Amino acid sequence: MSNTLTNRGQTARVAIALGSNLGDSRAIVESALKTLAHTPGFTLLRQSPFYQTAAVGPPQPDYINACALCATHLEPHAVLSLLLQIEHAFGRIRRERWGARLLDLDLLLYDDRVLDSPDLQIPHPRMSQRAFVLVPLADIAPDWVEPVSGQAIADLAQQVDSTGVQALA
Repeated sequence: MSNTLTNRGQTARVAIALGSNLGDSRAIVESALKTLAHTPGFTLLRQSPFYQTAAVGPPQPDYINACALCATHLEPHAVLSLLLQIEHAFGRIRRERWGARLLDLDLLLYDDRVLDSPDLQIPHPRMSQRAFVLVPLADIAPDWVEPVSGQAIADLAQQVDSTGVQALA
């Protein structure tokens, strides 16, 4: 069996963060969600509302953020590869850390798996500190337990400062 598939072809539940702050960010995030929904190997289960959030890092425009829950038979590194391919298809060029971007896709959670490799960490290493991730994720997966802290996403979302995170109509 290919190492890109989960053990015995089982389906894994994954959480993905989406963000954009260049171009028509809302349209880009909407299009990225549609791309995920139509990507072989993925089933889009739920998507959060959109949020406008203050940028982290160098001075730059606000972000449009959302989260998605998907089911997949792909292993974590194959999911990461797919997310990077989607970013690239949307014109993402990595120039500076935490810089402005057309599209950012982050693999946040993969079932209850903990993974620490040079190119991929699951859970995402900074997600528990980021309201722009936790607030939309709590909308669609409040009871999902983050495996390192052992806390539910809704509880983690209550513990971060959500100033600058505003739901969009």
